[in-house]
Amino acid sequence: MAHPKRYTVTAALPYANGPIHLGHVAGAYLPADIYVRYLRQKKATVVFITGSDEHGVPVVIRAQQEGSTPQKVVDKYHTLIKESLQGLDISFDIFARTSSPTHYETAANFFKTLHEKGIFEVYETEQYYDPVCNQFLSDRYIKGRCPSCNHPDAYGDQCEACGRTLGPKELIDPVSAISGAKPIFRSTKHWYLPLNKYENWLKKWILEEHKDFKTNVYGQCKGWLEQGLQPRAVTRDLAWGIPVPLSEATGKVLYVWFDAPIGYISATKEWAKTQQIDWAPFWQDPDTRLVHFLGKDNIVFHCIIFPIMLKAHGNFILPQQVPANEFLNLEGKKISTSRNHAVWLHDYLADFPGKADVLRYVLCTIAPENKDSDFTWQDFQDKNNRELVANLGNLVHRTFSLVHRYFGGCVPPSIAPSAADQALLARLEDAFTEVGNAIEAFKFKEALQLAMGYAALGNKYLTDQRPWHLVKSNLEEAGTVLHITLQLIATVALLIKPFLPTTSEKMAHMLGLQETSWGSTNLVQAGDPLAPPIVLFEKIEDDVIAAQRKKLQNRSTETVVA
Repeated sequence: MAHPKRYTVTAALPYANGPIHLGHVAGAYLPADIYVRYLRQKKATVVFITGSDEHGVPVVIRAQQEGSTPQKVVDKYHTLIKESLQGLDISFDIFARTSSPTHYETAANFFKTLHEKGIFEVYETEQYYDPVCNQFLSDRYIKGRCPSCNHPDAYGDQCEACGRTLGPKELIDPVSAISGAKPIFRSTKHWYLPLNKYENWLKKWILEEHKDFKTNVYGQCKGWLEQGLQPRAVTRDLAWGIPVPLSEATGKVLYVWFDAPIGYISATKEWAKTQQIDWAPFWQDPDTRLVHFLGKDNIVFHCIIFPIMLKAHGNFILPQQVPANEFLNLEGKKISTSRNHAVWLHDYLADFPGKADVLRYVLCTIAPENKDSDFTWQDFQDKNNRELVANLGNLVHRTFSLVHRYFGGCVPPSIAPSAADQALLARLEDAFTEVGNAIEAFKFKEALQLAMGYAALGNKYLTDQRPWHLVKSNLEEAGTVLHITLQLIATVALLIKPFLPTTSEKMAHMLGLQETSWGSTNLVQAGDPLAPPIVLFEKIEDDVIAAQRKKLQNRSTETVVA
């Protein structure tokens, strides 16, 4: 589908039992925002969807830890996460909630449709039960030793140390995470989605029809399919969640992995209502391109389970792309919420006011697109000082300063451009195609590197042409050099708009740009007035970085169970 009518772009629903850290940003939210901003610059019809994932056991555990209620916990973290992402200029069209009435209705109806079509299988099974608290234990309520890496505090659904997906019966020496008691088995009835019945269809859909998936995504899906799929419960014995809409399922809720991805659909409904348009084409028209952004721990849900849900329902399109990222580490160690080894986004925004674009830049340059990567405060400082300040900031400042000093703050005319001038202009003709192709291939790191390469090209051009000397002997030639440099700066302002939106806006203001669409040319004209130069980036000193390292070291000694 070369030119779809519209795009539905989702970013993984952040879990509302704690704040979000830089790993979350680098994994899902920043790449999704870059892609969406690029599409908007191209005047595409696009909706950018996410919302807080508010059900499940971790929320209940957090409420118990904080002496609060699940609703108060999700209210608190929904607001914190939403404001944090807004502070980083992540431009969602809607940031919804899975506790909304629209979502409850949408998820319940989705379940009922599958139930009425006879999709589910019902099994009575023996499940872990806490004899002290007198309740069934969801997977997350069971802790034990991981059978793969021997980590002592693995959960019944996943080991956060090695990342392996688990079943509670695989844990060694399991205990209840609520009371610490040894759980016993009791019989309970649940509804299962028979993933195994869709295995052959999935093998064709993914392994044959989606060889364009990123290598890490394709490889993980292939591994799951080769192991063979099994029926998976879509209901749970729990009080917090969406009640199963069946009379015989009293006291049961929809399992959070089933209800959460439906949140993309319910969020689209809420957004469409505010826009007074029909939501359905964004999820049901085959000429819509559906793209999911997420971290690698969510690949199986978005490439195997959710597509099966959509296929079983029958009225929905399937994702065209799932450009999942790997994990971001921190100072050489895995980010750990339980050990508080993390840089929380809201903390960064408080400590570095006005520097959202600096973080966006650094995280994009180290994006874990194909393998795990590492964030360090030293690298953060170096990239700010050596690349943003010394390259882009320097180019803009010295060009504008020369124009204001020698040409009255107006764009000088280009008179008889030299071969070098024409060569530079010819290079600019390819800029949008180069960067755009990289973005459309989800190679955001490469795309930003290409865009910043044009700033470096501009600095080299200025250094080679030396307009500050030319003004003494040939004012027209100096003016031509500065005119061409301003054309380059204007091009760079548009190229970096998806990545560094605030910086791009400042540059567009300084240039007086009226058009900032992708691919725009002849952006500045002789005689156009320029605003005085604005300092785009400030040098970050050693003491600021030392304070962040100290803060991380002190915080990592605390224990916070998320």
